[in-house]
This record gives sequence, structure tokens and C-alpha cells, in this order.
Amino acid sequence: MNHETRLLFPASGLDRASGPDRLPDDAATADPGAARADRVGLSIVIPVYRGAATVGRLVDELSRLTPQGGLEIVLVNDGSPDDSDTACLSLLGTSTVPITYIEHARNYGEHNAVMTGLRHARGDYVITMDDDLQNPPEEVVRLYDHARLGGWDVVYTRYAVKQHAGWRNLGSRFANAVADRLLDKPRGLYLSSFRCMSALVVRAVTRYSGPYPYVDGLVMQVTQRIDSIEVRHLPRLEGRSNYNLRRLVRLWLNLATSFSLAPLRLAIYAGLAMATLGTIGAVLTIAEALFLRDTPSGWASTMVVILLVGGVQSMILGVLGEYVGRTFLSSNGKPQATVRRIDRAESPDGILPGHPS
Repeated sequence: MNHETRLLFPASGLDRASGPDRLPDDAATADPGAARADRVGLSIVIPVYRGAATVGRLVDELSRLTPQGGLEIVLVNDGSPDDSDTACLSLLGTSTVPITYIEHARNYGEHNAVMTGLRHARGDYVITMDDDLQNPPEEVVRLYDHARLGGWDVVYTRYAVKQHAGWRNLGSRFANAVADRLLDKPRGLYLSSFRCMSALVVRAVTRYSGPYPYVDGLVMQVTQRIDSIEVRHLPRLEGRSNYNLRRLVRLWLNLATSFSLAPLRLAIYAGLAMATLGTIGAVLTIAEALFLRDTPSGWASTMVVILLVGGVQSMILGVLGEYVGRTFLSSNGKPQATVRRIDRAESPDGILPGHPS
């Protein structure tokens, strides 16, 4: 394997244009077939976090695949606290397929890692998948062929039975229900991290440079030529899910505040509803004072109104604050990710597996 190492310390904190795999801005409108001379049929982008025990086996199984046009693997170490860096680097000298290893300077989150991987993918199609082996590698070619032969821009996967914890499945259902209302997506489409995207979509998605990416939200802004297929979902072999309640809440906030004004509109409706209730309450209070002339002290009702109105006002201020804060951080140059290093191992003689020599 030919092994190349590059260290990157971009001043902006976002490795957008410094790497050789970054397409020029005008490439988004160019002929996809002519965009890169070293293109490959399929790129597989894998964000790695606490994946030291599984990433080697995953890459080994993926390396045995023979998709049309050849295969490359892009590993993005998102500041993993375990020995994922050592496990990934060891693959560069042994893998039979081209591998690009990218290391973030710290943990930025799954979607940020996926965005970094997409920027360095050379495939006509790109599949993103987790490092935990819950998505069977043999499903990769089926997903790729469905997108390629069907002319789909994006193909998501759905599961007959999800092998996640109950609370995680509930959170996923909630996130998809929210996405149904906030994103311009086909109703009922399950947004899975195991997805296939065409180079056209990848180029458009990676134009986004903000610090709070939500890949599926970006995809929905690019195309509606979307389909899904059912695949198997396996039990987790090692460790536990890297998603906890805090990470899921952050993901929901990215979805809600980065690609929709619905929370602001909800705040407006809540304010209008409280103003209406306040007006009704004021009319009833005046009528009681004029006609009954035996008004109670009213302490309890006053406190209820104050607490209710105060709660709604706090919610509205919180929504506004979230938007203002994200706008401030984006304009202040908060990086989407900082790339510490990039290592690449090509196949012998630079021939991509699956391509004629």
C-alpha cells in the first residue's frame, strides 16, 4: 500500500479547501463524471468514536466487497478517547482497498464528522455508516446498487426490527416525528445514519460551513429524489451506544433551529394564545367586579396567571436566545471541525480495486 501522511492546521478551523480531495466551488455545476480523474464508484464514510474494538473488523469485511467502479473507505476519528487512532492507523498498512484516515482535534459530534468525511470522499456515490457493526457490511452493495441503478440521489435504510435500547428507539421515533413537521421530506421517511448519497448531493451538502450541521436537513434542501430500502439491523457487539439523552437533545436542537423557523412560529402562537386567555380573564374579572360585587381576594388565581404567563415568556425567550446564540457563534467563526491530520493509503500502483488496470 502507498502510504501518505499530511498534517493540517487550518487557520479557520475548518478543513474546506486545503485538502486535495476538496472539489472547487464550480465543480458543483460540472459534469459529475468529469469532476475527478481519480474518482471511484463508491466511498464509505465511517465516523469513529469509541470504535477501537470494532473498526478493524468492519473495514476487513468492507474490503471484501466488490461494488461496481471500485471502493474506498474514509475513517473520521472524531476525538475518540479510546485507542481508535491506533486501530485506524494500523489498517493503513494492511487493507487491500484505499483508506483515508482523518483525525479531528477534538470531539465535534457525529454529523460534523460525517461532513468532514464527505469532503474527502471521491466516490460517485457515498455511503455513511456507523462503526459498531450493527449495519451488516453485506447490505452496502445492495444499498449502493439500489441508488445507482434506480437513479436515486439519496437512499435511506429502514429496519424491520431495531436492535437499540428502548429509550433510544423512542428518541429516534420522536426525532423522525419532529423531522416530519419541520423538514420538507417525504412523509414517514425514516432518517437513518446508514444512507447512500450521490456525488451531486455530497457536493451540495458540503458547501455548508456552519458549526451546527444536520446532514439530513441539508439533504432535504438539495433533492426530493429520495427512496428507502429495508435492511437488517444487528445487536451491538461491543460497548454501548455513544448517544445519550444530552446528545439526542443537541441533535433535536440542530434539527429544529438550523433548518426551520417552526420554533419561532410556535413561540408566536403561544404568545397569541396567552394574550387571548389574558384578555378573556380581564373581561371576566371586570364583569365579576361590576355585577357580583363580592370578589374574593384572588391570590391563588393571580399566582396561577403569573406563573403561567411567566413560563410561556421564559419559553419564548429561550427559543429566541437559542437562535441568537447560534447566529452569534456562526458569525464569530465557531469551527465545524478542526482536522489534525490526514493519512492516506492507496492500493498498489495506485489502482483502485474494481477498476480495470
